Amino acid sequence: MLKALGAVALGASLTCLSVQAMAQIAVSSNDRKMVLDNGTPKVIANPKPDTATVIDLGAKPPKVVAEIDVPGSVVGPPLSVAVSRDGSVAYVASAMKIDAKDPTKQEADDRIAIIDLKASPPKVVGQIQAGKAPSGLSISPDGRLLAVANRNEGSVSLYALSGKEARELTKLTVGKETSMPSHVAFTPDGKTALVSMYGDNTVKVLKVDGEKLEDAKREISVGTRPYPVVVHPSGKMAVVANVGRGTGDVDTLTIIDLTKNPARTVAWVDLGYETPEGMMLSPDGKWCGVVLHNGTGRAKDSPFYHPSGRLVIYKVDGTRLTKAAEAPIGHWSQGIAFSRDGKTIVVQNMMEENATVFRWDGVKLIDTKQPIKLGGGGAAIRTAGGL
Repeated sequence: MLKALGAVALGASLTCLSVQAMAQIAVSSNDRKMVLDNGTPKVIANPKPDTATVIDLGAKPPKVVAEIDVPGSVVGPPLSVAVSRDGSVAYVASAMKIDAKDPTKQEADDRIAIIDLKASPPKVVGQIQAGKAPSGLSISPDGRLLAVANRNEGSVSLYALSGKEARELTKLTVGKETSMPSHVAFTPDGKTALVSMYGDNTVKVLKVDGEKLEDAKREISVGTRPYPVVVHPSGKMAVVANVGRGTGDVDTLTIIDLTKNPARTVAWVDLGYETPEGMMLSPDGKWCGVVLHNGTGRAKDSPFYHPSGRLVIYKVDGTRLTKAAEAPIGHWSQGIAFSRDGKTIVVQNMMEENATVFRWDGVKLIDTKQPIKLGGGGAAIRTAGGL
């Protein structure tokens, strides 16, 4: 249900939404079922519905356009949202739902909501029934295909998109249930897809031939528990964030050179902090932003607890990443999104139920001190036409 935002503000916002050239749409999926109780994940009793917040990143400061009830989940990488290039349709995956037999627990969900962003107000207009625990989503560069990692069944689903309709084409088994495929990313030519195999510590390469999806029989060794994988706009490299085993050790990024035949790992980045939950490249490919928990989700008496997470920005030069800046963020932080010009960065803070807004000039990260209020704990975020 649309929240009351004020008639004047809402009308102006929806006008911006309908004129896509004026807006830079981002969609945040917000989980209202889960909290951390001194480092222990718990399911809330009788939770309110999960939501999706529609944000205009082009506004100064970024503003909420609308908020609607949409199933979502903090389980899985914070790329469990996809938005069409023109900002007209969004897809929000729900990996987990309240267990029907025990409301204190969760069980795998299989829903992906289809949201009409041009409707006034935006609304859910359909639903995809995916595999178990659908997670990291991506839309092909031509906008015709949607790929989904079914995290709890070792498969990837492919759908044909037409307007607000989605037709299942195939479901490809890419590993065992314990392989936990977590995110799928297309290369810019649309002919290859990379799948982060969380349980296997690899990235699997798939061939995309029209509406066909095939195993390319290539597994690239990366770091421990790969989560988000993002392909550079040039198509020459990909970056993988490895969330590690949660033991308090420093975690890494893996750089894959896609110009080599076969594609292979060529570099590693020591992040200096633990748990790179979210990661994204700027639209021009010049910067890589990484969201790190840095122990904020741990019990306060843990030797690895810290009072704030970290946003770290790296300069991208070929297959080399060099740290450019960093700044404190909130607790149990999740996804990151860049504005079209790369000068505005937002980071979801799960525990604060908001998104920190930064200005970025290529040298300094400046917290605007004007966070975006979200309708729950921000769990995943994507921009229109995002990588």
